[in-house]
Amino acid sequence: MDGRPRVPEQRRPGSAAVAEPAALRFGVLGPVRAWRGGESLNTGSPQQRALLAALLLREGRTATAAELIDALWGTEAPSQALAAVRTYASRLRKVLGPGALVSESGGYAVRAPAPDALDLATAQELAAGAEKARAAGDLGRAREALNRALALWDGEPLAGVPGPYAQAQRARLEEWRLQLLESRLDMDLEQGCHAEAVSELTALTAVHPLRERLRELLMLALYRSGRQAEALAVYADTRRLLAEELGVDPRPGLRELQQRILQADPALAEPSAPVAEPAVVAVRPAQLPASVPDFTGRDTFVTELTEVLASASETEGRVMAVSALAGIGGVGKTTLAVHVAHRARAAFPDGQLYVDLMGAGQRAADPETVLGSFLRALGTADSAVPDSLEERAALYRSMLDGRRVLVLLDNARDAAQVRPLLPGTEGCAALVTSRVRMVDLAGAHLVDLDVMSPEEALSLFTKIVGGERVAAEREAALDVVAACGFLPLAIRIAASRLAARRTWTVAVLAAKLADERRRLDELQAGDLAVKATFELGYGQLEPAQARAFRLLGLADGPDLSLAAAAALLNLAVEEAEDLLESLVDTSLLESAAPGRYRFHDLVRLYARACAERDEQPPGEREAALSRLLDFHLATTARVYAIERPGDRLVDHLAPTEYPGLAFEDRHRAQDWLYAEADCLLACVRRSTRPDLLRRAVDLLWAAVDLTESGANSREYEATGAAVRAAARAAADRQAEARALVTLANGHHLTGRFELADEEATEALRLADAAGDPLPRCWASNMLGIIALYQGRFADGERHLTRAIDSFRSCGDRAGEASALCNLSRIRLATGHTESAVTLAQQGTGMYDDMGHALKGANGRYALGLALTQCGRYDQAADRLQEALAVFRDSRQRLWEGMSLFRLAELDLAAGRPARAAVNAETALALLRGIGGDWRRGNALTVLGRALNGIGQIGRAQVCWQEALEIFEALDASEADDVRALLQPRAAV
Repeated sequence: MDGRPRVPEQRRPGSAAVAEPAALRFGVLGPVRAWRGGESLNTGSPQQRALLAALLLREGRTATAAELIDALWGTEAPSQALAAVRTYASRLRKVLGPGALVSESGGYAVRAPAPDALDLATAQELAAGAEKARAAGDLGRAREALNRALALWDGEPLAGVPGPYAQAQRARLEEWRLQLLESRLDMDLEQGCHAEAVSELTALTAVHPLRERLRELLMLALYRSGRQAEALAVYADTRRLLAEELGVDPRPGLRELQQRILQADPALAEPSAPVAEPAVVAVRPAQLPASVPDFTGRDTFVTELTEVLASASETEGRVMAVSALAGIGGVGKTTLAVHVAHRARAAFPDGQLYVDLMGAGQRAADPETVLGSFLRALGTADSAVPDSLEERAALYRSMLDGRRVLVLLDNARDAAQVRPLLPGTEGCAALVTSRVRMVDLAGAHLVDLDVMSPEEALSLFTKIVGGERVAAEREAALDVVAACGFLPLAIRIAASRLAARRTWTVAVLAAKLADERRRLDELQAGDLAVKATFELGYGQLEPAQARAFRLLGLADGPDLSLAAAAALLNLAVEEAEDLLESLVDTSLLESAAPGRYRFHDLVRLYARACAERDEQPPGEREAALSRLLDFHLATTARVYAIERPGDRLVDHLAPTEYPGLAFEDRHRAQDWLYAEADCLLACVRRSTRPDLLRRAVDLLWAAVDLTESGANSREYEATGAAVRAAARAAADRQAEARALVTLANGHHLTGRFELADEEATEALRLADAAGDPLPRCWASNMLGIIALYQGRFADGERHLTRAIDSFRSCGDRAGEASALCNLSRIRLATGHTESAVTLAQQGTGMYDDMGHALKGANGRYALGLALTQCGRYDQAADRLQEALAVFRDSRQRLWEGMSLFRLAELDLAAGRPARAAVNAETALALLRGIGGDWRRGNALTVLGRALNGIGQIGRAQVCWQEALEIFEALDASEADDVRALLQPRAAV
């Protein structure tokens, strides 16, 4: 060697680098374990693990030999205990490596290499962080921290470790886990997650029946979920159990909660958080325009801008641009800027300058002229004002040097117009408003101003109209501000019109604004007009931008994806994106999210009016909507095909000319479908012209997952009714039959079986008349399953046998498998269990052969029911769990809930009421709002049976009573079964 120190890059060829040893990690919140990097280490016998646990739980502190002996054996230590401890320590030292387990002062200690090397230490740090976050009011961060802490538990703490010390620590750690869980559940309720918490709390109270805090949280969660009777029943069950088991009454907090529930205390309904008052800033007069006396809302923006402006006198000078996220005039940019400037005046004692740069008009203000007026306002004589722009800007900056001046540049055209007008020294600030988001204004603090919230909008309307008139017609007032799109200018115009007409009611104004074709004309008063404000922006567009603006306005829905916009405009995606982003820059279009765009409601109406007025030739409007429909139908058909391989529906859909999107896997396809749900349904409703109608109906059918998932059931049903009406008006029997099938499916899924039966019967008649095999097959299949639910088993078998024949004649094996599984349900209901199992196995096998995961889950669901009734519980549970996993993965909330309901039935049959209660409660939470009252009544019945089985008798009675009311209202046969469950209790 040459004696010189070498960095790694200077090692000689062939010299080996010494690898750093991997870090040690330890776990005690479960089995006692150790890892080096990703390698699990053998920690030896139970007694050896007990020694390691005792050292780890001292968190680096030394434990004497006597303490370790006491921890491992207590009063029953063997004569050779000290030698055994030394042996265990020696073996552990070899396993853990040098430096981990040290001997000192006659004892031992484990030196963890890092604070997070022990899972318990990590949990403690997360819990402390959660407490700090909660104290700061950040419940989201606190809940996340507690969830991460709780996730570190891996079963029973110190599992399998013997000794009195481990036993005591096990109890301590379990109690701490429950406390953390209670804290997290408490925060769940504070954030309004009461419905989700009920199922978890039901399970916890079954495991810890005497833990009153859990009972208290369950009462509160049930009450906030609208289940007051169940909440009171929990108290009754708790009081009875405490008296029987411990001979005590519930603690005062639980009794107080019961009384508050009985009194319907409004404070229990929803948690409330204090709202910080905005800081008060002294207002002093200057060159600024007067602030409007009825300035309303915008608290967050006011506080943010005031603070940033005020900080300019303390730190370096700041520039900020205030622009509307909605991208439209009338959103209140100037009103907000003037209001904020007045509030910030105290920070700028040397003056405030103001100019309207008229950037939205045809003749924007010239910076040279503006600088001349600013220089004169700052005391420069006319003769001393330079001629050129550069000289004026230099003198302007020099005069502001050392001063604290605020410059309000209102209605700027672009950054180039603004730059010469900006102060150049610290202590000054400029507040800029513009319809263009000035991303190219260096150093700017950009704030996007959106429309008002509904509360703010109603408050502004009330200030102008008067509190008495609005209070008398609050609902009509809400309709008015909603029709104004919560746009401040539109609200001010509408309110001013009403205030000037004492004979009008608020309802009269609301009725005038309800007509979309007249709405923009109604929104003008004096020299104020919403349409004129939009016209200024539209008039500045380039021809390609103007065309895009007009055609984009034709689409309905909350927003529009880039791909859909490209189809509508008949452009390549890249070209369409450039156009849309340029419209965002002009503030006539919003960027709702990356790749998504939307109009403000009033701007959309204006864009449509422009399309009707300016788009040439007129047929281009119809062609654009046709391309959009084609895009949605082609893409949705691909989603359907990915989810249902082998299904023949896609072969019977109307042909399309414009292509759709392709997907790499079913999850991306699902993401697209649910992200586009509202837009798809809006497109169907917009496409009821005779030439578009069949494609619209087929788009609705191909998007069937939107109703089967429960995510968009009501909107889907309303859309089905609209296209059915359009088909009937057009005398298009094929379109009407297909629309009726979608409606019947929706009614069946929401438990309205009589209506579903009527729709499916009519669909079958029309399909036969039109010679359309698709609705004929599916209507028969649906009539069979409806007959099952209504107890008409002979009719059901007849319909399903016909469905099987129809599917076979069409070569539709997926449809045939569906009918076979449904027929299995009929056979099961009539006591032919072995036949039911065989049919379900046959249908499931067909699905599996086609790689049809989603419908294969329906097959497994039917097979699970049949196996349950045969008493083959383990096999049944496996099939239902498999179905549940697929339904969850496919976002099929209805069938996820039904699978859990069937698992609860299975658990009851197998004598597992606690597990049944958890599954039934989770099923009920999923089925509230979807699946209809009949399914909810069945879930309540099973939940009551499970609760009764775990001793929560009072709550079980409440569930049964609610189920009885549902079944009686439906005139369902299940009412008799529920009465029988209630009768023994009533007789006591």
